Amino acid sequence: MKTPSSPHFTPVDLQRYFNASRLELDEGFESRPGDTGWIDSLRGPQTHRGIPFLFGNDAGSDVLALRPGEAPVVVALPRALASYVLFVQMVGDHRPASPQGFGEVGPATLPVEGNSLADRVATYVLRYADGSEANVPVLRRFAIQQNHISWSASAFAALPLRGPIVHASTGEDFTLGRAPGKSFFYGETRTESGRMDRQGENVWLYALPNPHPQKELTALSLHAEQEVSLVLAVTTTRLTEHPLRLQGRRKLKMRLPPGVHLNKLGELDVDHRGEQIGIDLGTVISARAVLDYARADWLGDEHNVQPVRSEDEVIIEYSAHPDGRLYFQAEDGRLHVADLRSLTAGNASDSSLEVVPIAPATRPVGIRIVEKGNGVRVAARLHIHGADGEYLPPKGHHRKVNTGRFEDFAGEFANGLNQYAYVDGSCVADLPIGPVFVEISRGFEVRPLRLIVEVSASTDELTFELDRVLRWREQGWVSSDTHVHFLSPQTALLEGKAEGVNVVNLLAAQWGELFTNVANFDGRTTLGAKDFGGDGEFLVRVGTENRMQVLGHISLLGYEGEIIHPLSCAGSNEAAIGDPLEATMAEWAQRCREQGGLVVMPHAPNPQAERAADIVLGLVDAIEMMSFNPRTAQISAFGLADWYRYLNIGYHLPLVAGSDKMDAAALLGGSRTYVQLGARDFTYRNWMDAVRSGDTFITVGPLVDMTVEGRRPGSKIALPPSGGTVNVGWRIESVSVRPTRVELIRNGTVVDEVRCDDLSCRGHIALCLTESCWIAIRVRGSVAGREADIAAHTSAVYVQVGDQPIFATADAVSVLAQIEGSIAYMDTLAPRTDEARHSRLRAALELAHHRLHHRLHELGASHEHTPVHSVHVKREH
Repeated sequence: MKTPSSPHFTPVDLQRYFNASRLELDEGFESRPGDTGWIDSLRGPQTHRGIPFLFGNDAGSDVLALRPGEAPVVVALPRALASYVLFVQMVGDHRPASPQGFGEVGPATLPVEGNSLADRVATYVLRYADGSEANVPVLRRFAIQQNHISWSASAFAALPLRGPIVHASTGEDFTLGRAPGKSFFYGETRTESGRMDRQGENVWLYALPNPHPQKELTALSLHAEQEVSLVLAVTTTRLTEHPLRLQGRRKLKMRLPPGVHLNKLGELDVDHRGEQIGIDLGTVISARAVLDYARADWLGDEHNVQPVRSEDEVIIEYSAHPDGRLYFQAEDGRLHVADLRSLTAGNASDSSLEVVPIAPATRPVGIRIVEKGNGVRVAARLHIHGADGEYLPPKGHHRKVNTGRFEDFAGEFANGLNQYAYVDGSCVADLPIGPVFVEISRGFEVRPLRLIVEVSASTDELTFELDRVLRWREQGWVSSDTHVHFLSPQTALLEGKAEGVNVVNLLAAQWGELFTNVANFDGRTTLGAKDFGGDGEFLVRVGTENRMQVLGHISLLGYEGEIIHPLSCAGSNEAAIGDPLEATMAEWAQRCREQGGLVVMPHAPNPQAERAADIVLGLVDAIEMMSFNPRTAQISAFGLADWYRYLNIGYHLPLVAGSDKMDAAALLGGSRTYVQLGARDFTYRNWMDAVRSGDTFITVGPLVDMTVEGRRPGSKIALPPSGGTVNVGWRIESVSVRPTRVELIRNGTVVDEVRCDDLSCRGHIALCLTESCWIAIRVRGSVAGREADIAAHTSAVYVQVGDQPIFATADAVSVLAQIEGSIAYMDTLAPRTDEARHSRLRAALELAHHRLHHRLHELGASHEHTPVHSVHVKREH
């Protein structure tokens, strides 16, 4: 907000001393293309950086020009004490000359204007009431700098008159219902210095220290030396500390005054366009709601401890002069004001504001995270907050994690109100003296840490040990996320290590006119593999998600050779407007198979269209359940019901799971696949083979193992025509997400269930079978305390009784209708390339329909099925 002027300054009226018009000057003061006219707006009384000035009026002379050879200009001052005299000034532009010895040169990579330094531009003389004087040299690029500068050519002892500003990110501006204040990159930086480089004009603010502040000043004598310079305004102050030198970051915890309310982000609007909060001699960096963590919960065994966000208390982070003033503006326009010096001293008695200073986070502490027992450094997900709930990120990480989609890929995670950084086992964080609250996790087999640590003035390093209490990796299981977007491969590898995800599938894709991760695809490299310099324990492979808005999406993993184009087709949003239907998912799947890849149908149950045909054609290796973040929603019952439908008509499809991570609010591996390698070594190719074999389970925490008559998921068991009894055994282990109920599923129906009262449980059930079926285990349990959540699910074991098939007529008819719908789309709305190609694409769907419909008749399944769209005759629907 635009605050009132600081009361610690007295502006000097220079109007009678002005001797030139800024708009008529040449001598290096000419305007340039890209200038905004901002300098011409400096008229009359104004406040900049919280300091009051009197600039020249519109009429007549409006600047004091100091020219070499002319007599000094003597400015009379009211007799008064001053510790600093502040000048708004600039020197003429020096156009850069070619460096000696190079002859004619081409254009510079970066402009080099403003690098000239140490020329004595002027001498300023302070005159005192006792008749004494003090001479102060004014040097180029020290006390004064030119109007137009290139990047990095700031003055050493002066600041741009424009002060720094804070602005919201691009996504936050949209949330607040206003146009972004900056283009994307600059929006994400959240700050601007006020310095105009490359384009735009500057004037410079210099605080001349009075060498004799105990003497009364009576006049200034300003004498040009080597260059022409301009003085636009002068102000004096009696502040004892340098008026332009601000303190480092400070924090206050404050109850909101009446009429001041949080916005949709749970914050006060500190954007420079906002009108809620500001500091005259400084900048409010953020003003976010206090997060109240219950100490007992933090030290307890809950999986997901979320704070309560206050509605009327904020933590204000700022950088300011110690004599600055903090302002709040209520909705009715009333201003609430308090002196920072009294607030930070804990003395707010002279203010209506309720304020508690927060210990500054200024102690750099090294943090090491190691595996218990061997001391090996390991990657992990790290959260630290202070005693008042303020997030304390490691160096190199954001104070506020950006959860906007495709806005940031910094190796961070925001889980509700908790923020995390991914670290490789070693980092440095600036911490306050006193208690800090630490949470560290590393996947589903390592016991998470949540503790309180006391930091003292002598604390240099903190070491935390993580205990791997479950050993499923040693039992042949590897974990994986089949669906990740946007991260760089190296960031995906870090997050995979920190989340205990052995295989991360990073998918290139098209989104209208946007293409992501395409340059990361080479059809060859598995990052982290021993063949490519890694340790072989954590892998990242770039595949593709090929997409159509109506017919569906398909994930093509691990294939070799050329990327499979088109990445999207048939129009927006997946493809671009006007892109024709160039391929079907069946064609993409066939090409992926031919190139050695794994075909996955992502994020069941949607889109329900061509996926039905591709499963019937036998082109799909697995079906995926997706959860962006289990705290919000876990394994989808709708997705599982879709999978059950295909199992119920005899298609053997393993389950896999992925996060579809596209932003920092999504958790890589939050919903993941565990695959049993068996006797295979762990390589990416063997991982694909193991998925095809079907011995998988998906989970958001609990690990589950199931056998039927000693046979593992993906297996087939044959019983005589009379049927028989099979023994189903299962065990569940978890480090933090508590399983509550184990359900035995037969052909999509719960046939038995067992309560689970601990993090680990096991059991067995004898199941009498008289007809063919599939069997799986479904586990209830919740990351967020929801009773009905599904926490884990195994793939199926298939039992055939005699020669009876597994075939549910109603499910088959439903699948036929999906295929007919896909054909209707192709006949009616799909944008075409040429008729011959379109007919070939249609033929694949027609073949799938024929196969399933023939199967119905082959089995003598009684059904009433009136096609919703003609399959054998092309027609518009």
